[in-house]
Amino acid sequence: MAVGKVAGRPGGKGAAKVGETFFIDFSGPANDGVFDAAGFEKFLHDRIKVEGKAGALGEQVKITREGEQKVVIKTTIPFSKRYLKYLTKKYLKRSQLRDWLRVVATSKDGFEIKFFNVSLNEDAEE
Repeated sequence: MAVGKVAGRPGGKGAAKVGETFFIDFSGPANDGVFDAAGFEKFLHDRIKVEGKAGALGEQVKITREGEQKVVIKTTIPFSKRYLKYLTKKYLKRSQLRDWLRVVATSKDGFEIKFFNVSLNEDAEE
């Protein structure tokens, strides 16, 4: 293998990207007062692992909040979108919101936290 190339993972999946910007939009739940933006930002800051150590982000990972509706994560190290989704789902479970909210990929570099669609037709259940 040539120097500087990243080997693909087993199973055909590509390697994590370097120098990416990801975002998580939670405007729906935040507008309803269900989602705590500051708590989520702190959770990400405490839980994201850099070189095997949680909470030691340094200059390699920057977490910023845009208003009360979006969190932006900028990285200079390999970082996968899947890891970010895992941490988001873990926060929802810990906050006991996992039964009402879900994490949906809306673009190549972002997620949106949405409410589950609830059927208005209650006759179908009976």
